[in-house]
Amino acid sequence: MTRNHSDAEDLIQETFARAYSAFRQFTPDTNLRAWLHRILTNTFINSCRKKKREPGHALWVAPPEAWRSQADPLAPRARSAEAEALNRLGNSDVLNALRGLPAEFRVAIYLADVEGYPYREIAEIMGIPIGTVMSRLHRGRGKLRRMLAAYAPHRSPATVAV
Repeated sequence: MTRNHSDAEDLIQETFARAYSAFRQFTPDTNLRAWLHRILTNTFINSCRKKKREPGHALWVAPPEAWRSQADPLAPRARSAEAEALNRLGNSDVLNALRGLPAEFRVAIYLADVEGYPYREIAEIMGIPIGTVMSRLHRGRGKLRRMLAAYAPHRSPATVAV
């Protein structure tokens, strides 16, 4: 049926797996070989139908025109605005402010904002509920914001976003 040895092995394996899971449906004193052959045929037909619905895979695709026109498509991307802002602040000032926070806030902020862990993983790492993580991040960021306020440019009240 498959005209390929490895596909045939996969088909046989899938057939036996389906037969094992549906063995309670087999009627005793009937032809086991015919029952297995029917499962094999149905499995093969279903896999062919599934392959027709999947998009084809090209072995080689020409690179997009944009790659040929730009300097280096694999060059590192431009840094984010957050990274640029952090570079403009003195590292010692940011680190000193972070070190000035209580340990529970400092660890939560470090894991979330520096390491990039999601809240759920931070909760697992710290051994606390996820709501506590969110609370510590909110309160810790507020404390950090107040500590670093001296380094922010002064704005008029009309330009401050709420």
